[in-house]
Amino acid sequence: MQKILIIAPSWVGDMVMAQSLFISLKQTNPNCQIDVLAPAWSQGLLTRMSEINRIFIMPLTHCEFGLKMRWQLGGKLRAENYDQAIVLPNSWKSALIPFFAGILKRTGFLGECRWGLLNDARRLDKKMLSMTVQRFVALGFSPNNALPAYSFPALNVTESQQESVIEKFDLRFSKPVLVLCAGAEYGSAKRWPETHFAELALHQIAQGWQVWLIGSEKDKSITETINELCVGQCQDFAGKTDLTEAVDLLSLANTVAAA
Repeated sequence: MQKILIIAPSWVGDMVMAQSLFISLKQTNPNCQIDVLAPAWSQGLLTRMSEINRIFIMPLTHCEFGLKMRWQLGGKLRAENYDQAIVLPNSWKSALIPFFAGILKRTGFLGECRWGLLNDARRLDKKMLSMTVQRFVALGFSPNNALPAYSFPALNVTESQQESVIEKFDLRFSKPVLVLCAGAEYGSAKRWPETHFAELALHQIAQGWQVWLIGSEKDKSITETINELCVGQCQDFAGKTDLTEAVDLLSLANTVAAA
């Protein structure tokens, strides 16, 4: 059995796209074991991915270097005897733990001069691999192979999980549901302006739809502005759900539009 450790990304969207890599690995080698080293916030999301065997929590935040802690964690992971590590982030520090763990094959794109830390280092051709999901999937295969067809992410959601959010938020489904995910981690440069989201929401409401606004606590000012522009006709969930509840709400939608 091949044991693979994935060093996961730090952002929600990238974490979801990483599932396409997990699915591809399982399709190629159904008996492989995929473990993931990931931030604590992502644990609920990763439990919805059936391809994952075990989740290790990264004790450091995205901006922390923590060399000693990375060395200690690498020492603990050494006992797992992984055959391969696939490092999805491009930072130098993200490649340290697999190196300290003594994992024989350490795969990733060169990123921040990672020769030595990675011994299966790939040069990224941004023209050939223009999308993040393509780059993630490519790391699961030989660099000499053409990029295989890959599956879209498919998070597991049970009926009981759906029923739980329906009851919690007293949801009704007499009208189809449009979900707007209006936030973006990097701010306005990465998303539509509120006026555009409001225009789309009002158009769908006029067509007989209901509109849900989903986001984190940091997105509340954005969703509140959108709802104000819509004269309070949207249902605003920003800051009211955890990540898994947001997934369950998305599973109930007819259409989703994101920043």
